Amino acid sequence: MEHAIIEDDPRMPVAREGDIAVVTFNRPEVRNAFDLAMWQRLQRVMEALSADEALRCVVLRGAGTHAFCAGADIAAFGQERGSRWLEDRYAEVLHTSMQSIRLCRHPVVAMIMGACIGGGAGIATMCDFRVGGEGIRFGITARNLGIWYPYAEMDPVIELAGTGVAAEIFIEGRILSGREAYEKGLLSRVVPDDEVEGEALALAGRIASGSPLSARFHKAAIRKLRGELPITEAEHQAVNGFAETEDFHNAVRAFLEKRKPVWKGR
Repeated sequence: MEHAIIEDDPRMPVAREGDIAVVTFNRPEVRNAFDLAMWQRLQRVMEALSADEALRCVVLRGAGTHAFCAGADIAAFGQERGSRWLEDRYAEVLHTSMQSIRLCRHPVVAMIMGACIGGGAGIATMCDFRVGGEGIRFGITARNLGIWYPYAEMDPVIELAGTGVAAEIFIEGRILSGREAYEKGLLSRVVPDDEVEGEALALAGRIASGSPLSARFHKAAIRKLRGELPITEAEHQAVNGFAETEDFHNAVRAFLEKRKPVWKGR
């Protein structure tokens, strides 16, 4: 199977580690903050990776250990934001970029070290798994700039942590530690800061070792069962379609032969 072809960009490189893709937000001089071009790049990358049949998992991370992503690059506001027309354009790009994470067919893991603020926290909540260090700073500071956070990007916070925590984050503007974020449901797991990379990659490895077709089905099913997407009658009928896949029959044989299955994704 061919890999996705993604143009090089030093501000957001994509590395392949077997059947895992690692996407790095590489602007450490501004704590990996995003300008408009970064949002557009993220969308292109995620859509290309989603279409890659050879892939099993995607990991998102920031360059270095000081920040996952500090959100929007405020220094770029003068050129990219500030008027209703510019904000409409920015909001459209932001939305399609964020949703490209949620719509990616493969499971997505956020490897969170340091600051995870604003749009960075938004990116993290769009992922399927969030592994963070105890010393991270997690929050959304829209109120400090008088910004109104978009509905679709608020929704994952409410889904993960409930309306009470969402009020703390969006109205009170609380910045949470890794431990607090985990206890409130915003992180999948929290580990000592120096163990984040190892744990996130180990998680990606565990995901990649399983059936890719099963992972893709269950990721889509979770969204449908939340009511985000309608479940058609054909999709109800297709649930047992795994019985016609090569992976299923190979896995059954492997189990009976007491060996690990080799997943083909078909």
